[in-house]
Amino acid sequence: MSSHFTLLDAPSKYLFFTGKGGVGKTSISTAVAIALADAGKKVLLVSTDSASNLDEMLDIELSNRPVTVPGVPGLAVLNIDPDAAAQNYRIRVVEQMGPQASADEVATVREQLSGACTTEIATFDEFSSLLSHGGDAYDHVVFDTAPTGHTLRLLSLPKAWSGFLLGNDRGASCLGPHSGLKMQEQLFNQAFASLNDASLTSIVLVARPDAGALGEAARTSAELVALGLRHQRLVVNAVFKASDRSDPIAAALEDQGQQALRDMPEVLQSLSRDQVPLRAVDSVGLDALRGLLSPEPTPLPSLSSAPMLPQEYQGLSDLVTELAKDEHGLIMVMGKGGVGKTTIAAALALGLVKAGKSVHLSTTDPAAHLSITLNAEVPGLSVGRIDPKAETQKYVDKIVAAKSVGMTPAEKELLIEDLRSPCTEEVAVFHAFSHVVSQARSAFVVLDTAPTGHSLLLMDATGAYHRQMVREFEGRGSGRIVTPLMRLQDGDYTKIILVTLPEATPVSQAAALQEDLRRAKIEPFAWVVNKSLLATRTRDPMLQVRLSNEQRQLERIASHASHPPYMVPWTPEPPLGVAALEQLIEG
Repeated sequence: MSSHFTLLDAPSKYLFFTGKGGVGKTSISTAVAIALADAGKKVLLVSTDSASNLDEMLDIELSNRPVTVPGVPGLAVLNIDPDAAAQNYRIRVVEQMGPQASADEVATVREQLSGACTTEIATFDEFSSLLSHGGDAYDHVVFDTAPTGHTLRLLSLPKAWSGFLLGNDRGASCLGPHSGLKMQEQLFNQAFASLNDASLTSIVLVARPDAGALGEAARTSAELVALGLRHQRLVVNAVFKASDRSDPIAAALEDQGQQALRDMPEVLQSLSRDQVPLRAVDSVGLDALRGLLSPEPTPLPSLSSAPMLPQEYQGLSDLVTELAKDEHGLIMVMGKGGVGKTTIAAALALGLVKAGKSVHLSTTDPAAHLSITLNAEVPGLSVGRIDPKAETQKYVDKIVAAKSVGMTPAEKELLIEDLRSPCTEEVAVFHAFSHVVSQARSAFVVLDTAPTGHSLLLMDATGAYHRQMVREFEGRGSGRIVTPLMRLQDGDYTKIILVTLPEATPVSQAAALQEDLRRAKIEPFAWVVNKSLLATRTRDPMLQVRLSNEQRQLERIASHASHPPYMVPWTPEPPLGVAALEQLIEG
């Protein structure tokens, strides 16, 4: 594979970078945007990921308006802020009602527009504008998107909303009057056309030389083809080549990557491909980002002393022992995509089963595959998944059965049509999540959550439901309500486990997630540092530099976490299957 980065030879106007969390989408997309601007093009870099760290990488303050990047003439950065987008959307919808609307009608619409569903459609509204005439002032618009599951949802919305609005001019939906949506129908159709125009739009799948990341990229590729998005490319990031093959850790790391590339799914082998070597330093700052796509190796800085692991640290077995002191409870495993949440969740569930506990393991992540991670049935462990499509159908069937009694066939058809709204999925997933939370009253429930931004939307829905229930029960006197949010705030009932990698971006985002949780009065129980290389005693010069970076990240974690983190070592083979996961627990 040539070291020349071929994507830059003939880039399309719109470039979407997507992939499994943690593969380096933000680094690659930002480096591409800088390279295009350095070549004299006018470029807009757009983040649709609420957990993006573009501000840290470029040392600028992000805004929902384009911000120029000092040191890169021609490059502007825009962050689609979900809260700001939702507020602007609410204002537009209320203005559509006109002065004839009564105060009660306006209040009703504002309430309808208060949920996370509105946040999603408002974010999509901004996204659609950039795909129509919003990008006219630029030669290229580069999208740094959220991890795979969330991105697939975003890219499917033009088709979903265009189909839903086709011929639909009725009263209200969960987003208020349909006029709020109908006024954007032409915009959605233009976005759909742009996405499906191969001369305008390219989807760049980003992966690492890892079987899980490449498998995720292959599944994403197939789903994108089903949406009509066939113009795809592949970038394999962080390909490692050992400086010293006599070092067993370095040799194992290189061999693992090369084997994953040889076994790459066939659907990816047919795509145009670029490879980016693993760099010694994190992709923070213009120098590092400009060097990321260079065919030249990064000079290794000299180290004053060999990096060392803290003398006393705890592993997953210690965390399992601590959790097993309870008889039941909810354990939510959270963090940036790609840090190993699914692996850690499965390992903790197995550890609790070995401790004699009854455990249900589930996931809210559309891209997670617990069955692949476990690869076997385990007595005492039940495994489930909150499947958005299945939950939506279940919810629709329940609502139709409850509300259609006494309706005429025409009225029933109108109800079913309204429930075809894509935002129905958000409500259905929240109901399923609430049910899983309640199961922890009698057993252990280990929940592998979606990547950070999506999880916070779920938390937002939980908070909105809590506020609604409190309002409804105010003044009723007797009785006590217990909402899902109250269970999440109860430290005896819920234990939040924050998972991170010992790298700058995941640590920053775990710290930001912790602050978001604390604002909701939810206190994390523990931090887990996954895939630590410090314990491996590698001698490879490249890895030694990265270990020095790792040591600095552990110092940062110590300043954020209430207790020392639990450490999980890097393993030569991905921890798939019960035996490998049990070995991971023992460390």
